[in-house]
Amino acid sequence: MGKYDFIVAELESLKAQGMYNIIRTIESAVGAWTVVDGKRVLNMCSNNYLGFANDPELKAAAIRAIEEYGVGPAAVRSIAGTMALHRELERKLAEFKGCEDAVTFQSGFCANLATIPLIAGPGAVIFTDELNHASIIDGCRLTKAERVIYPHRDVDFLAKALEERKSAPVKLIVTDGVFSMDGDLAPLPKIVELAERYEALVMVDDAHGEGVLGSHGRGIVDHFGLHGRVDIEVGTLSKAFGVMGGYVAGKREIVEFLRQRGRPFLFSSAATPADVAACIAAVDILMRSDERVKRLWENARYFKTKMVELGFDIGQSQTPITPVMLGEAHTAWEFSKMLFEEGVFAQAITYPTVPKGKARIRVMVSAIHTKEDLDFALDAFAKVGRKLGVI
Repeated sequence: MGKYDFIVAELESLKAQGMYNIIRTIESAVGAWTVVDGKRVLNMCSNNYLGFANDPELKAAAIRAIEEYGVGPAAVRSIAGTMALHRELERKLAEFKGCEDAVTFQSGFCANLATIPLIAGPGAVIFTDELNHASIIDGCRLTKAERVIYPHRDVDFLAKALEERKSAPVKLIVTDGVFSMDGDLAPLPKIVELAERYEALVMVDDAHGEGVLGSHGRGIVDHFGLHGRVDIEVGTLSKAFGVMGGYVAGKREIVEFLRQRGRPFLFSSAATPADVAACIAAVDILMRSDERVKRLWENARYFKTKMVELGFDIGQSQTPITPVMLGEAHTAWEFSKMLFEEGVFAQAITYPTVPKGKARIRVMVSAIHTKEDLDFALDAFAKVGRKLGVI
């Protein structure tokens, strides 16, 4: 082995610490019930908030797009990869978000990697929440800007940091809208007030807010009534929209700047026609009806209430994200394994995704779960929780 010894040692260390990720294999369409590793189980850990991942309308749109446009554009957007479908999706996303314009990327991760380094060049200062998503962290690492990491949701610290750097030519405040591991919200109204006072730009990654918060799932900016006051909204098309891709919505000048100089836009091939068409169908559904969003919240309230009654610690989530706090990684993985044996698919979340000592099962409730499904999951959680002495 020789030169690979250090890698083998790291893998063995992960196993010893209970941090080795068991990656299961999906063998069916993603729905409320899904075949995983050959077993039909209740899916309680995907980001399929609204059930779009296997929706007939989205599938039909994808099939039509393949028949008309083929399977791929075979080029980057800036050379020969921009199809009419891409333009249509961007127009509809801008309308849905209430923004002047929007540009799509291959993923939400790529959207952050495109935007942060482009906006925050040398001499700029980035103010970023300590619990921001890895894609924001990596986007910040790609810049030559100064980075100020402020304590989670601490607007007083942020205010002091802005005051100390008020002379910086470009100031960018970056935050998740919904923090994906805990389900809490960014204090966006206060952040926007500070940004306006110090002439800073505000960028919100709304990956877990779209399809969930606001009217018809328009996101956290709509939820707080801050239209026109948030400069950059980053979104994903792989969670509530159920497909693949990411986008940035905001002022026309910012979006055009990304088209001209955003590196994932310039140097990575465009999204496939099937993906884009399916995303268009998802936006169309949300614009005409909020039924799925309402059902998602009804399911979330029911499940979370019952989990608290059972005695589980589910943190301070303000959204359907339900973290079942278990502490140590070994406990979380054992809990997940036993849930699977009971017919419930809910993966453990451990370090480095969450801090050491804060391992959990992150439950993701969906609009397509029935009350019977949720009761099935509750029974399994209760059974495993009692066996492991968690409740």
